[in-house]
Amino acid sequence: MSTETGPAPTEPQQIQVRAQLSLSTVAARNLATTTKSEPQMQGISSRWLLRALPWVQVSGGTYRVNRRLSYAVGRGRVGFVKTGAEVRVVPPSLRELPMLRGIEQDAVLAELAGRFTQREVAAGEVLVEAGEPITEIYLIAHGKIDRIGTGKYGEAAVLGHLADGDHLGDDAIRQSDALWEYAVKATTAATVLTLPWAAFQELAARSAELREQIAGYLADTEQAQNQHGEAEIELAAGHDGEPELPSTFVDYELAPREYELSVAQTVLRVHSRVADLYNDPMNQVEQQLKLTVEALRERQEHELVNNAEFGLLANAEYDQRIQTHSGPPTPDDLDELLSLRRETSHIFAHPRAIAAFGRECSKRGIYFGSVDVGGHHIPAWRGVPIFPCGKIPVANGHTSSIIAIRAGEDNQGVIGLHQVGIPDEYEPGLNVRFMGINEKAIISYLVSAYYSAAILVPDALGVLENVEVASPRD
Repeated sequence: MSTETGPAPTEPQQIQVRAQLSLSTVAARNLATTTKSEPQMQGISSRWLLRALPWVQVSGGTYRVNRRLSYAVGRGRVGFVKTGAEVRVVPPSLRELPMLRGIEQDAVLAELAGRFTQREVAAGEVLVEAGEPITEIYLIAHGKIDRIGTGKYGEAAVLGHLADGDHLGDDAIRQSDALWEYAVKATTAATVLTLPWAAFQELAARSAELREQIAGYLADTEQAQNQHGEAEIELAAGHDGEPELPSTFVDYELAPREYELSVAQTVLRVHSRVADLYNDPMNQVEQQLKLTVEALRERQEHELVNNAEFGLLANAEYDQRIQTHSGPPTPDDLDELLSLRRETSHIFAHPRAIAAFGRECSKRGIYFGSVDVGGHHIPAWRGVPIFPCGKIPVANGHTSSIIAIRAGEDNQGVIGLHQVGIPDEYEPGLNVRFMGINEKAIISYLVSAYYSAAILVPDALGVLENVEVASPRD
């Protein structure tokens, strides 16, 4: 009878420990002074918008933009609310229609909003043909619509693009038996709300305020005005002899827009023990303040782009907003954007929008150039620098906007507003004020930045909207 035996036991391994021959780096650091950097911050961007805008001193805290009297009422965007598949117009936003701009009673707008009917439109569907009577007002809740007319030689030509919040057909209020001067075709699937003119006229017959508003609007449109809607200046030219010359004067707006300086603030808190003992080799309060100021400047640029009161995106006029032809930003789109003003000095776009424009240029075999701006090589189109601006939002991860401006007060452009010389000023338009020490020995400083922006004339600012920035693999 045999027995199985396991493997023979192994000899215990001997671990050799080498004697330390020199001082370790861990111990050495106890006697050495570490070479260190100042505190770093990842959120600091190039902030080209703050550098590009010419800043105007606003000593009184308010900047008034005086303009010639204008009869043309700016067209805005109508708002909508979506509940499931149902889309309804937000009644107060109907004031963005020029003929309804002065309506004060929300009840009238609410009743009018309830008369709109939702309609789903397929891509390629023609809503109206040129020459047909205008029988409805159209509000575009979602999607892209093209206005198609006839070119000089009889070919079909796209006269313009309309998108979310735009409206058409309301100009028929100026004339009876108005006809569509162009065809209206959906380039994408769209949701539109329609209001028959008969329903509008029926409500106007019952509402005295609505009738008065329409009468006032029509009176303004009958005034002599130039192509920009400004009160006409009567002139004579090309005459012979001694004819009687016209007399005229330049009328001003009676209630010009005023821009008050906005503010971004925070309270910086530092414990007195930290401020007293830990200042070698770097001053703790100074470093805390430095990063706080950087964060305030970042917020300042964000507000200049996105603020509802004075931000560039929200304050561009309706006729200075255009849509892309096909989605991604193409050379044709930027050419059209540049054509809207007599001079464009700066273009601002999200980095993803710049990349998308580069892809479109590459598809066509076009290489856009660059210009030198303060020693930086900035990409440019038609000689206009294209600055990256990460503060321009990217909606739903794939659509953004491109901003074009003409800058400068002397050039009737876009300007930045600030006030220099404020108490305890740390930087131009930014001050740091000591607030005291509380019972917990914490020192507080109030850090404030004062700023705003003004658009002197409407064509100083243009926006290319609904720019597709997603790459093909997205």
